[in-house]
Amino acid sequence: MTKETTSRRLTSFADLGEAFTNAARNNTPDCDPLDDSAEHDLDATDRELAIADAIRHDTTTTAFHEAFGDVGALAIIAPGEEAAELDMPEPAEAQHDCHAIMVTLFDLFRDTRLEASAQAIAWGFVNSFHYEADKLAREEDALSRELGEMVRRYDPSEIYAVEVEELTLRAQTKAEQRDAIACMRDYAADCYRAQTGRPWSSARGTKVSSATTASQIAGLDFLKARATALREQRNPTGPLVVFSGGQEWHDHEQLYARLDQIKARVPSMTLCTTAQRKGADAIATAWAASRGVPVVAFTPQTGRYGNRAGFVRNDQLVSLRPVEAIVCEGSGIQGHLLDKLKAANVPTHAFRADRQAPAPEIKRTIWG
Repeated sequence: MTKETTSRRLTSFADLGEAFTNAARNNTPDCDPLDDSAEHDLDATDRELAIADAIRHDTTTTAFHEAFGDVGALAIIAPGEEAAELDMPEPAEAQHDCHAIMVTLFDLFRDTRLEASAQAIAWGFVNSFHYEADKLAREEDALSRELGEMVRRYDPSEIYAVEVEELTLRAQTKAEQRDAIACMRDYAADCYRAQTGRPWSSARGTKVSSATTASQIAGLDFLKARATALREQRNPTGPLVVFSGGQEWHDHEQLYARLDQIKARVPSMTLCTTAQRKGADAIATAWAASRGVPVVAFTPQTGRYGNRAGFVRNDQLVSLRPVEAIVCEGSGIQGHLLDKLKAANVPTHAFRADRQAPAPEIKRTIWG
């Protein structure tokens, strides 16, 4: 996110609304600018033309095309409904409007006494997408379990075949909904980082999003494909890169740059973190979400190992034989891990806390 806005011409809803109005007036003969009724008679075509003009020069990301464009022809939203051709939002419009919402939140409060609230409200907006994506994922899980039970008790009847087909389509529709909302969450999180200088991180839960190909497929094939995707998310097979850092860390730019360098060398990398919810680990997790890199969070098992849990976890990370590692200065846990990685001859990038860039001047910091 380096551009100020997704559109080169429009930076707020006010500008977008003005563009709609002007487009309508320009296409309406003998339009009286003092006649309020003219604005109420704006044709839907005029709005479409204005949107097309506003986003004509924009670049829509691959993630939006995959999540919003690559969907099945039919969908079933709720049980008992008939399969219907329900469109997704256009990928370019979804990306453009998502960006416009985030930018407008900050524009509204900037240079006012409410500016300190902008970051908190924007964080909550991204978190709303995250909450909804989690809810849809749970519903998808429930439908998939139900589908799994059905295909295991095979019945040659026509009613059974119809029920399996309907349940498969419902599960597939739910997966498409989840992917679309997760895509918007990840993009809104990028906008949040561009506006605040800090990566967005969720209050709880794990950010996992992946676009799906939504062809209409049989129940067993759907379950197999879904199981494979979940296994790869939870037990990735790519080369491992270890990351660990202190909780008091703000300079995400240097970490993003180094992680980008590693990903260029190891495109299929999997990031293994030490599972802290703020500071360096949270920055690394946000980077992974923005780059589509799978993350495995290694939480210390304090119930089993007590005060030794962090050191045991370090030994486990080194035993994974990572191809590279990043360690940011923090506590003795990070020092121990750095020593272990060096002893195992793992190429390691160490960052000192006093070498960070100055913290951004933000009136209120929200880490979730």
